Amino acid sequence: MIPRFVTKNIHAYLDYPVAISLIALPFVLGLGNSHPVALWLSVVTGIAAFFLTVLTDHHLGVFRVLPYKFHLSVDFAVGALFALIPFILSFSGIDAIYYWANGLAVLIVVGLHKPEETMQLA
Repeated sequence: MIPRFVTKNIHAYLDYPVAISLIALPFVLGLGNSHPVALWLSVVTGIAAFFLTVLTDHHLGVFRVLPYKFHLSVDFAVGALFALIPFILSFSGIDAIYYWANGLAVLIVVGLHKPEETMQLA
């Protein structure tokens, strides 16, 4: 059995730096050589991830209107998309590696999510 240790709080602390890195790293790494979408998909996803975090119901959310489970579902979908997009759009080189690494990292974090304990009424 795989230990699940990524709590809601740990995940919240990861969200903002990940969003900022999704916006900045494509420029730092010079993405887009194999396909222009390789640059802009990450930037747009980073902006969306930032707003998702601001709106998520966790301790670092600003408005807390979106359920955390919804946030996890979006993260899973993004991880799967990032893992598949190099195949779909024929990314190569650093473009493909960037998306495979990010997709795998997101899927691992979501997979290691520790479910919250719920109170049971007797």
